[in-house]
Amino acid sequence: MDAPKVHHISEFFVKPKYASEESKQPFYLTPSDLGMLSTHYIQKGLLFAKPQHQAKEDDGNDFMKSLLERLKHTLSLALVHFYPLAGRLKTLKTENPASYLVYVDCNGSPGAKLIYATLDMTVSEILSPTDVPSVVQSFFDHDRAVNHDGHTMSLLSVQVTELVDGVFIGCSMNHSLGDGTSYWHFFNMWSEIFRAQGNSTSISRPPILERWFPEGHGPIVSLPYTHPDEFVSRFEAPQLIRERVFHFSAESVAKLKAKANAACNHTSKISSFQSLAALVWRSIARARNAPPNQITNCVMAANNRTRLDPRVSEDYFGNLVYIVKGSTTAGDLLERDLGWAAWKLHEAVVNYDDKTVRGLMDELLRSPRVFQTGQLHDPYSIHMGSSPRFNMYGSEFGMGKAVAIRSGYANKFDGKISGYPGHEGGGSIDLEICLLTATMCALECDKEFMEATCF
Repeated sequence: MDAPKVHHISEFFVKPKYASEESKQPFYLTPSDLGMLSTHYIQKGLLFAKPQHQAKEDDGNDFMKSLLERLKHTLSLALVHFYPLAGRLKTLKTENPASYLVYVDCNGSPGAKLIYATLDMTVSEILSPTDVPSVVQSFFDHDRAVNHDGHTMSLLSVQVTELVDGVFIGCSMNHSLGDGTSYWHFFNMWSEIFRAQGNSTSISRPPILERWFPEGHGPIVSLPYTHPDEFVSRFEAPQLIRERVFHFSAESVAKLKAKANAACNHTSKISSFQSLAALVWRSIARARNAPPNQITNCVMAANNRTRLDPRVSEDYFGNLVYIVKGSTTAGDLLERDLGWAAWKLHEAVVNYDDKTVRGLMDELLRSPRVFQTGQLHDPYSIHMGSSPRFNMYGSEFGMGKAVAIRSGYANKFDGKISGYPGHEGGGSIDLEICLLTATMCALECDKEFMEATCF
């Protein structure tokens, strides 16, 4: 019997309700934005249960029609603030000297895309399997698109997938326009407008769209290329990848934090997430059975907004994120304890300060480059993305609190881990882990790891 498939029913393009004078100007990109041109779109979304009195038949059709109209209307209001998301990428290039200037044309575009789709499955059928069902990847538009494709594809596409008893709202946002902080900022503000149930564009946290540059630089940066073939690659994850979401209760996370700090002369400096990341780093290294002298890294995304002095507002819309990593040999990682590994990560975070960030930015300004996902992949390391600090469950669209967070195919590979807040809040954390099948099976048999998880 064939597995159910997602069916696209209709699609619309949505423009801002009205255009500001600023939106009529070119929207230039920083070196950090341009560095994302060869990576995938950000694909994250929320799964909601339909209100109990609604069914897929009868009045359920009225419910979806009303929901789609409200989503379409409020999206047009949100785009007044986040107008670059309604644009398209444009390029000006020269041969001699080689120059490739990519910017956002906020006017010459049909707008952001809104898709209505259906799937004959229940919420339980999505959430109950041990692994995330592959059909979840079909909840997102722009499958396998890289950000440079934003020249011909919408920079934001929202797919609303109706299930038998639920609705999934999945956004695909061009990563060259913003990072995870910006992605959830947009999602939260759209939800705020939706819940206001009016025509006002007023929001509590308007995005700061003026690009951040070190003093004396910007706003125009060109890449040293003449053709996209020089810097665009299309990474494909191995077929034998399993994807599973592991839940860690607030109590379990607190115990890990206490254990890690106690092992480091009873310090209190190691954070909850550093403790959890250390557990995952050690457990996956064990599952991979890496040679003792093999270098292994735990790579974590770091928000530059909080590292810069003066700090940059969390409302800055763009890419202000980089990576920090703890590095050691597999032998040292496994022979020593959880606290030792967590301290490695703590030191990496503490040492990532204003001076370091500005040094990285200066380097990118001197030699702009485009990052390649394939070069990030290391079969003996793990990469921690997203953040349980993001207000994901705060985004509601008339159906109450979402029941789960899920993501698309984008930016996944063996060893990629995404952190989400747990549904019950209070410091609980969900980790979406992608591993080769054999490694995942070994992780599921790892006593230290599985004792910390909750089912």
